[in-house]
Amino acid sequence: MKVRKDIINVAVVGLGVGEQHAITYSKLEKSRLCLIHDLNIQKSINISKKLGCKIADNFDQIIEDSDIDLISIASFDDVHYSQIISGLEAEKHIFVEKPLCETKRELKLVKQTWDKQKSNVKLSSNLILRAAPIYIWLKEKIASGFFGDIYSFDGDYLYGRLHKITHGWRKNLPNYSAIKGGGIHLIDLMIWLTGQKPISVSTVGSKICTMGSDFKHDDFMASTYKFDSGMIGRITANLGCIHRHHHIMRIFGTKATFIYDDAGPRVHFTTDPNMSTSSISLDTLPRKKGDLIQPFVESIIKDDDLEEHTQTFFDEISICLSSEEALKQKSELEIMYI
Repeated sequence: MKVRKDIINVAVVGLGVGEQHAITYSKLEKSRLCLIHDLNIQKSINISKKLGCKIADNFDQIIEDSDIDLISIASFDDVHYSQIISGLEAEKHIFVEKPLCETKRELKLVKQTWDKQKSNVKLSSNLILRAAPIYIWLKEKIASGFFGDIYSFDGDYLYGRLHKITHGWRKNLPNYSAIKGGGIHLIDLMIWLTGQKPISVSTVGSKICTMGSDFKHDDFMASTYKFDSGMIGRITANLGCIHRHHHIMRIFGTKATFIYDDAGPRVHFTTDPNMSTSSISLDTLPRKKGDLIQPFVESIIKDDDLEEHTQTFFDEISICLSSEEALKQKSELEIMYI
């Protein structure tokens, strides 16, 4: 059993979005940024000077450092699973960017390792839209019955950064997918906001925007999900759209409808065309990429039970993998949860 501490010593791996992790840890009263590591040594040097932390030459150095309590993983997607497993086995708490892993085999291995270590360490993933004020409000309203019975959840993930797909590291990953790389944010909101998990999925996809490029996967995926309650979910992951980076959401209930798009978040209470909608003046994005870090650090210090919280991330990868398999098989599939 790990000894409870008042200050959590942290290492950050990967300094793309991980730079925001590092900055956040360096500012928190309850965490101490000790080590950073990136394949780009100059980036490590620059951030080390700025934040006053040390540089790890490799990931093993972090694993072997007994003073490190928490590893924040923001490396490339294809090494998440191996770094999570190594960290958990070394009894380090883990905060990781999405996705947890890329394949069913990897998911099983991560889950098995977490099952063995969950009494000692905590695991969470940075599904950052949960920190946006609009979705915190929306979750409370759905739970209170404000919208009535939810019968449809639509979400569109508009990436709007095609160059990152065709020229960045993502094109080199054999198991990359639009649904794991972007659609997972809307899948997360779908199950987090409604408190429901889908039982089956069908998926279609296309590769038009990236045709002729080195990106080998579908750049557009559309999945339809069925739920025990009768609710239907529809999620699209659109990597090549001519649109700013954005997401769109529509939640249909028997009492009211929530819509968020370019016109902003609003609620419809009537079908009367002469009546206006009710706008919601809440931010639709978190303040920064590290907004979920502070509550995770506090949960470690207080030794909160995060088992149910962590299981949602395994469920989401299960949903993504089943969505991909439905696309390959061109048929509706039962979602197999791990």
